[in-house]
Amino acid sequence: MTPIEFDAIIFQEGKAYVGHCPELDVSSCGKDVGEARRNLKTAVRLFVEEAEKLGTLEGILKETGYQQDSEGSGNYR
Repeated sequence: MTPIEFDAIIFQEGKAYVGHCPELDVSSCGKDVGEARRNLKTAVRLFVEEAEKLGTLEGILKETGYQQDSEGSGNYR
C-alpha cells in the first residue's frame, strides 16, 4: 500500500465524533475522539487500497495536490 500523510479534522456532531480527511474527502465517525481517529485512519487506508486496485490512485493523489517525497521512499505528502 502507498503510504500517505493526511490531515484529520475531528469534531463533535450530536453524540458522535466525526473524523474527516479534507484532502481526500473521506470521513468516518466514532463514539469518542480516539475511535473517530482510528476509524478515519481505517477509512483512508481502505480508500487508498481500493484506488490502487482500480489503478486510479496516482491520478487522485495528483489531483488533490499530493507529491511524492523527495527522499524516494514512496511516501506522499
